[in-house]
Amino acid sequence: MAAHLRIVHCFRSPVGGIFRHVRDLTEAQVAAGHSVGIVCDSTTGGDYEERLFDAMKESLALGIHRTPMQRHVGPGDIAAAWRTYGIIKELRPDVLHGHGAKGGAYARLFGSLLRVSRYRVARLYSPHGGSLHYDETTATGKLFFALERLMARFTDCLLFVSDYERKTYRRKVGEPPIPNRLVYNGLRAVEFEPVVTAADAADLLYIGMMRDLKGPDIFIDALAQAGSELGRPLSAVMVGNGDDLPHYHAQVERLGLKGHVRFLPPMPAREAFALSALIVVPSRAEAMPYIVLEALAAGRPMIATAVGGIPEIFGETSPALIRPDAGQLADRLRTALDDPGAYRKLMPQGAELKARFGADVMAAEIEKAYFAALRG
Repeated sequence: MAAHLRIVHCFRSPVGGIFRHVRDLTEAQVAAGHSVGIVCDSTTGGDYEERLFDAMKESLALGIHRTPMQRHVGPGDIAAAWRTYGIIKELRPDVLHGHGAKGGAYARLFGSLLRVSRYRVARLYSPHGGSLHYDETTATGKLFFALERLMARFTDCLLFVSDYERKTYRRKVGEPPIPNRLVYNGLRAVEFEPVVTAADAADLLYIGMMRDLKGPDIFIDALAQAGSELGRPLSAVMVGNGDDLPHYHAQVERLGLKGHVRFLPPMPAREAFALSALIVVPSRAEAMPYIVLEALAAGRPMIATAVGGIPEIFGETSPALIRPDAGQLADRLRTALDDPGAYRKLMPQGAELKARFGADVMAAEIEKAYFAALRG
C-alpha cells in the first residue's frame, strides 16, 4: 500500500463547521504528503467562502470541484448525483470521505459504485450532526434513520466528532455494525494564541449561522432581559448570515435594541472575538462546534448551551453551561458581567485544550482510520 493517499472530501455546503473541519483536515493531510481534493456544492457560500477556496486551491493536488447539490432529496438530485459521480470517478481516490448527510450519502454510494468496477476505495462518513438532528418519532426521522441503517453496509468507517454524536447515532440508528471512532475536531497551533479585546468592544458577541437552530432569537431575548435587570442597555455584535436574518433584525427593532446591536457579515472568528468582552453560543442543537473550541483556545470567556458535544469541552458541571433558554442565559449574563475576572477563571485552560483538540491530533487519528479501512 502506498504511504501517500489520494483523498477526496465530499460535502454539500461549504459554510460553517463542516467546511472549517475539511479545511483543517486537508491542510494537515497535504502537509503529510497526501494528494487531496474537494467536491462540494456550488450554490451555497458567499464572498467569504470564495476567499477561503482561493487560499486553498494551490495546495490541493486533486483540485476543488463545485457542482450544484440540493439540500433535500428531490428529482434534481439524480442529475446532480450523476455529475458528482463523474467528477469523483475522474479523481480516482484511494479514500472518499463524506461529511454531513448529503456528502456521506454521495461518498458511500459512489465509493461502492467504484468498487463494483473493481476499484479499491475506502468509504468514510463523518455525520457532523446532519440527519442525526431529526426526531426519531417523526416520519422524516424514521426515513432518514432507516436510510442510515441501510447505508452502514456501504461504509468502511464512521468518524464521530463527539461522544454525544456517537451516542445519538446508537440511539436513533442503532449500534454501528462497522468500525467507528471518536475523533474530536482540532485547532491549528496559531489558534491557541490569545486574542486581545478591542478598545471599543461590545458587551456580547454572537457568531454563527443566522437560523433558529443556533439560537440567535434566544440571544436577543436574553440581551433585552439582562439589560433591564442590570439597569443598563447591553451592547452586542451579531456576526453571520442565513435565511432567518430578517427575523432577527425585526426582533431587535421590536425589543427597542436597534441602537445597541450591530449586525455584521461573516468574518474570520478571531477577528470577531476581539469585538466583545464575552461570547455567547445559544444553540438549540450542535455536534461539536468549532466556535466554542476556537473561542476558548483564544482565551475568551463564554457562555454556551449544554447541547451536543459542548459539555465534553467544558466538563459536564461547568458553570458556563446553560439550557437553550433566554431566562437562564440572562441570569448567567448578569453573573459573568458582574465580575468578569472571576468568570474568566472558570474557563478550561489552554494546555489541556491543546492536548485534546489539536489539529495534529485530529489528523493523525483520521489518517489511522483511512489506512485501517483500506486494509479492511
